[in-house]
Amino acid sequence: MTEPAVRPRDRARAEMAERTWHNLRVLLHERGDRRREAVEALGMSFFRIKALRHIAAAAEPMTLRDLADVLLTDRPYTTLVVDDLVGRGLVERSPNPADRRSKIVTVTEAGRAAAVEAERILDTPPPSLYDVPADDLAVLDRVAARLIAED
Repeated sequence: MTEPAVRPRDRARAEMAERTWHNLRVLLHERGDRRREAVEALGMSFFRIKALRHIAAAAEPMTLRDLADVLLTDRPYTTLVVDDLVGRGLVERSPNPADRRSKIVTVTEAGRAAAVEAERILDTPPPSLYDVPADDLAVLDRVAARLIAED
């Protein structure tokens, strides 16, 4: 993969961006990673939790095809994941009224509760973040919100 071209006058800014990204990656993926905690609490793989969260957050039932696209995986694996979630009573699969050849997936109340619990765990910040001064948190919040809005 080719790195983006950086003009020499932007080198210091590029280095700062790289250092900042590295620090955020360490904070989020090494020190603040809540995925393992969510896996242990819910008793399923993080990929299944991710699928459940997408199904629960959807405004309307999702087709298996749409779920596979969102999860960036193939349809046969998505079917296996949904089968497991159905077996756990977390989602239901039914014929798609708009196209009876396809299936739609909806979350059950138990699935919604599990997705809420996963979000609660994943949204818990690393303890060190609570020690950051309020002014610094405000700057970090503003920058993070801006970066998210750019997507």
